[in-house]
Amino acid sequence: MNAKSLLRFLPTGIIFAVAIVTALALWRHYMYSPWTRDGRIRADVISVAPDVSGLVVEVPVRENQLVHRGDVLFHIDPERYRIALAQAEAAVSARKFDYELKRREAARRAQLSGVVVSSESQDSAAAAASGGQALYQEAQAARDTAALNLQRTEVLAPVDGYVTNLDVHPGDYASAGRPLLAVIDSHSFRVNGYFEETKLPALHEGDAVSIHLLSGGPDLRGHIESLARGITDRDNPSGPRLLADVNPTFNWVRLAQRVPVRIALDSVPDGLVLASGMTCTVIVEAPAPAQRSK
Repeated sequence: MNAKSLLRFLPTGIIFAVAIVTALALWRHYMYSPWTRDGRIRADVISVAPDVSGLVVEVPVRENQLVHRGDVLFHIDPERYRIALAQAEAAVSARKFDYELKRREAARRAQLSGVVVSSESQDSAAAAASGGQALYQEAQAARDTAALNLQRTEVLAPVDGYVTNLDVHPGDYASAGRPLLAVIDSHSFRVNGYFEETKLPALHEGDAVSIHLLSGGPDLRGHIESLARGITDRDNPSGPRLLADVNPTFNWVRLAQRVPVRIALDSVPDGLVLASGMTCTVIVEAPAPAQRSK
């Protein structure tokens, strides 16, 4: 082949070589570089349920409102619990009077000689005083419970956060333990990045992270807080007699499993709206060698 033919094929060869190198670089970047498009904004969601049952008489909050810890979310009719507290306080007074009477009686008999009062009578009086004391303490506990129930007719926000899924209105009957709304903790926003298992060797706790929201806006900064240590094995469910039911199929193409990585946000710009469930791209930035050696 002469020089003219070589010169004719040289540009094609160069383009082909550049294409191969570029394809390999893109493949390596896609497969092994520590980044993922499968990121989610997460936050702690607290299901708020009343501790006592009754009619809802007031709901001073609205959907998606920012509330602070201790703010009233809704009121339950307190009248029944006020009456119960009054009954409990009356029972405490009665038990106290009975206990004091039996205590003084036991003390008086204990001072008398065995000629006037038998030992059996003294023991009976002392036992009656002890029983009266136990009933008095029981009445006090019932009164404290009634007071607590009255206090719990005001359902308070457990954390600073946003009211969501507001499903309670005046006139509704609230059952103890049944959630009526949720509060998203405003201090718990974080990112869960779902990385392919091939990229895990490049991830370390403390690595700096750049987060690009799909909704746009400024990029967020964060750092890797922890890596999950387990995911569900969908090909190995429990079979009869609790034995493994292993899927016998084999695919030529093996898809890398995705492992959750918890990422803490270093700061959130003012005015940026974050909602649990938003998607984002997570790019892990390798730390400096000096930091890696620590």
